[in-house]
Amino acid sequence: MKEFNEILPFSTWFEDIETNHFLIAGPCAAESEAQLLNTANALKKTGNVHFFRTGVWKPRTRPQNFEGVGEEGLKWLQKVRQETGLRIAVEVASPEHVNKVLKYKVDLVWIGARTTSNPFSVQELADHFKGTDMPVLIKNPVNPDLNMWIGAIERFYNAGLRKIAAVHRGFYPFEATKFRNIPKWEIPIELKTLYHYLPIICDPSHIAGCPEYLREISQKALDLNMNGLMIEVHPKPSEALSDARQQITPGAFEDLISNLEFRSINSDNPLFLGHMDSLREKIDSVDKQIIELLAQRMNYVEEIGKYKLHNKVTIFQRRRWERILSSRKKLGKKLGLSEQFIKKLLQLVHKESISKQTEIMNRNKDEDENTY
Repeated sequence: MKEFNEILPFSTWFEDIETNHFLIAGPCAAESEAQLLNTANALKKTGNVHFFRTGVWKPRTRPQNFEGVGEEGLKWLQKVRQETGLRIAVEVASPEHVNKVLKYKVDLVWIGARTTSNPFSVQELADHFKGTDMPVLIKNPVNPDLNMWIGAIERFYNAGLRKIAAVHRGFYPFEATKFRNIPKWEIPIELKTLYHYLPIICDPSHIAGCPEYLREISQKALDLNMNGLMIEVHPKPSEALSDARQQITPGAFEDLISNLEFRSINSDNPLFLGHMDSLREKIDSVDKQIIELLAQRMNYVEEIGKYKLHNKVTIFQRRRWERILSSRKKLGKKLGLSEQFIKKLLQLVHKESISKQTEIMNRNKDEDENTY
């Protein structure tokens, strides 16, 4: 497994941007030159934006939907850069797009979720960027597949690119959720754990799907030590030709950024460090006890499995499982723990218990067969 240890931090990507947090903003799609210039000038005045983003090619589910203005939008973006000084960023999904962004000297590109989900497309793009110094942001695939996300990053890394970052934009919701896309924060956390050299930014617009949850998601991303935000901004969101519901005005963007807390990863305060060490030692002790208790529980599960085997009783006992869920959730709630947390924890334990009892059943079946 590659370490990606040659990937460069944000602070080295551009000489005049000395930060480890990129703020990227702009409309979902380029609709007109005036729309882009109005948005870019308003964002420039906030003083909070490093890159102006927009889509000139839009991958739509159905062809009758707005699919972007194409190359003409790149010409408008050049005017944005000339007039505001903001660097420009667009999505690419084909070798032809690569040729166009190189022609118009686009400063940064991103790979969309649908493209990331197709290794053939990713490889084509990586091959066409080979030999360039193009900064590339790679969004997570549509489905929560960490290996596919890593694979896309790896393809660009193998092509010699070193200005690479991941973008967390959430995953297709297979379950009921208040968000457009499920955050599943554990996946980008795992990616960062595996590859701590890799910058990761968050796209809260696609996770939220509406302005109501933007602040909540943006703050969560920053608190999880993500390296920036990509937010969709439109001068008149209600009139936008794509993703109207999730875009915000430049004024709302300024309010959002001003109300976010950009916290440090650590503190030099000796009192803070000493207190943290003390609390972490207590957590380490509790974790050890939890693991020891889980091991003890699984020993009882094994005894039960053997007893069921000899008495020809099924592994899964629905009523017993329902009683466990109900009583443990009540106890957890009384102790200040959420019912959802207790449910998820018990489901993991129950899954392991069933697996262990199944192993006992199969092992003894094999032993019986070998006897004859």
